[in-house]
Amino acid sequence: MRKRIQSLFLMLAMAGISASAETTTVTSPDGRLCVDINCHGGLLTYDVCYDGRDMMQTSRLGVVTDMGDYTQGLTQHDVRTAEIDETYTMRGTKASGNHYVANKAEIDFTSATGKRMMTLTMQVSNNDVAYCYSFAGAATTNRDEPRRATILSEATSFNLPTTATSFICPQIDGNHQGWMSTKPSYEEEYKADAPLNEKSKFGQGYTFPCLFRIGNDGWVLISETGVGSNYCGSHLSDYAEGKGYTIAYPHDSENHGMGSATPAIILPGSTPWRTITVGSSLKPILETTIAYDVVKPMYEPSREYKPGRYTWSWLIWQDNSVNYDDQVSFINTAAAMGYEYCLVDGFWDVQIGRERIEELSRYAQSKGVSLMLWYNSNGFANDAPQGPRGCMNTAIAREREMAWMERIGVKGIKVDFFGGDKQQTMQLYEDILSDANRHGIQVIFHGCTLPRGWERMYPNFVASEAVLASENVYFSEHHAKQEGFELTMHPFCRNTVASMDWGGTMMNHYMSRDNKSRHRRYTSDTFEMAAAIVNQTSIQCICLQESNLTELQQFQLDFLRTVPTTWNNTTFIDGYPTKYVVLARQSTDGRWFVAGLNGEKTAKTMTLNLPMFAGKTVTLYVDEPAKQGELFPVPVKKSLKVDKKGNVKVTLQPMGGMIINL
Repeated sequence: MRKRIQSLFLMLAMAGISASAETTTVTSPDGRLCVDINCHGGLLTYDVCYDGRDMMQTSRLGVVTDMGDYTQGLTQHDVRTAEIDETYTMRGTKASGNHYVANKAEIDFTSATGKRMMTLTMQVSNNDVAYCYSFAGAATTNRDEPRRATILSEATSFNLPTTATSFICPQIDGNHQGWMSTKPSYEEEYKADAPLNEKSKFGQGYTFPCLFRIGNDGWVLISETGVGSNYCGSHLSDYAEGKGYTIAYPHDSENHGMGSATPAIILPGSTPWRTITVGSSLKPILETTIAYDVVKPMYEPSREYKPGRYTWSWLIWQDNSVNYDDQVSFINTAAAMGYEYCLVDGFWDVQIGRERIEELSRYAQSKGVSLMLWYNSNGFANDAPQGPRGCMNTAIAREREMAWMERIGVKGIKVDFFGGDKQQTMQLYEDILSDANRHGIQVIFHGCTLPRGWERMYPNFVASEAVLASENVYFSEHHAKQEGFELTMHPFCRNTVASMDWGGTMMNHYMSRDNKSRHRRYTSDTFEMAAAIVNQTSIQCICLQESNLTELQQFQLDFLRTVPTTWNNTTFIDGYPTKYVVLARQSTDGRWFVAGLNGEKTAKTMTLNLPMFAGKTVTLYVDEPAKQGELFPVPVKKSLKVDKKGNVKVTLQPMGGMIINL
């Protein structure tokens, strides 16, 4: 018996895992990240430390189901271990090829009331923790054996050190209806460096992902992945002293009150993955791929999907621009810039009509451009008047619509105004994606939830909004002034876990069709150009109108004409959430682009280490300091020598940007 125990501990240690009667420790391959899983007094908890420092203090684990309570009275049983070493490729994210190496423990538990054994799966890679709960299927043909389970609640919590501050966005429920009952639309405002115990604005906790600074010890990013029709989308509760944040399910009022707020799974089955990314700096936060590492493709792509850029009239010209002649103008702009797509927004069904949309699609294709069409998501979760309506909410309607789009050459759809995070709504997302794939259509979602591993799960998924996006820069001067704050927040939070359709690099100086009236843009031209690199999505909106083709300098047009949207690698260079960011991306053709955004009103001079450019003369796009009375600094293109160690000094002007490439 003693030899068996010694043999077990040797096997566990080789896998970066150690175990006693009540404690299992899982460490990362490099030994720096450590998770202790404890079962004491029937309660299941975990702690997370990095380089010996507490990043997550004792936090609860477990779920309550309709077949038993797995949050108390637990008894630990078997511990199974494995080493994971997987490589995979995918399109449309921050990295095209990924190598996931982790240590894995599967730990079985029984409870006093449960009819099934619960398994906790814990995977720990060098900077990421991912875990989920699983339940076995029926072992016999006994009709009384449960073959499905409703997950009534989770004890899962995240108890951060009290020194932590938060960078998080409040969750909103369906009772705060907003415009035409379209809440929640995941378009609330972040707060930076806020105390943990500050109550959320709407009393509903916080939307994933959630970023925390752990004093001087490092950073923690909390999110989830692997959510499709198999579960509801979750979020974090408000903070509770001594307990931290817990997993919270959708509010009953979401989806106009329709559908259950609690998820159900078929047995055998698992919950989605909860993920924790940790690091002593922001580098692992910005570079993490954990949202994709632990999920698998749900289906094969029906064809090779094409990344690219698109023009979009609605962002600045709004509803009245959705007419045939204005869309021709934006198709012409796309063609002149070599862009692949033009998005036709809401009301096209009545303001252009289906017959003329077919004509418009033929015209676009003659110019080498493909149309993407806007749709309302469904019939009962909102009162938004924009159409087409009732085309995406049932399989019959979708099949008819998507077959028509395939026939006329439409290559993408943007579906808007979803009703929340209930499992019923998550299934609608999945159904739209699956049906669209059959017809070779790529999908963007707006007024929607966070994508949770969807780029890998659904190969025709492009991006989601799920953020207070560029349309708000048009809507109000307040948000125009906040653009720098927002776009230096998202690389570390929203956009690091999933592709983000921010909605457009805007080159108009004023938020109007004539580019002279309404309120101004508060970012520089170079900021906007750099944002096309910083904001990650495989089909990027470059919001140009025909007049911009003569207003902008030639080097600006040349850059925007060739800006890539797919990447081999992404590397953190420097930054701080809501203040500034500098990152490097290597495009899939091998070129490196370093992009920086200054979200503040004072200039920033910094020395950057760029080993990919060591000893080379590079091209620098940057802003000249604004002269007195000058609202918009002049963008310039110049040559810059990088020293042999890869160091170079640059200055980002207030609300300005920079780009470096060869």
